[in-house]
Amino acid sequence: MSKNTDAPEGLGPKALEVWTEIAGGYELRIDERRVLEDACREIDLIERLEEELKSADLIVTGSMGQPVASPLVQELRQHRGVLARLLGWLKLPDEDAPAKGDTSASARQAAMARWGRGA
Repeated sequence: MSKNTDAPEGLGPKALEVWTEIAGGYELRIDERRVLEDACREIDLIERLEEELKSADLIVTGSMGQPVASPLVQELRQHRGVLARLLGWLKLPDEDAPAKGDTSASARQAAMARWGRGA
């Protein structure tokens, strides 16, 4: 396996930081690099949605005139879930624990808290 750490074009600052940390720290197969790229694109999308939500109403009028949560809230929740699954698929080792074959749930939660602001 070769260590290709060249980041995909167009990544935002947070996504680029994640790419650099993971691709620079681990030897990834081509399929794992694709999953990492998808995770980084999700980070960028989450950032854009969060920025849009800052100026949007949290409660909007539904089809029957009832108050409902903004569709942006649901989109954020879904994309955070996708990001969590993508990062989980990488199965990165927990650096604070002895080497194991899988990433611990707490490591995944820490990654989500750091890069995706929670799932």
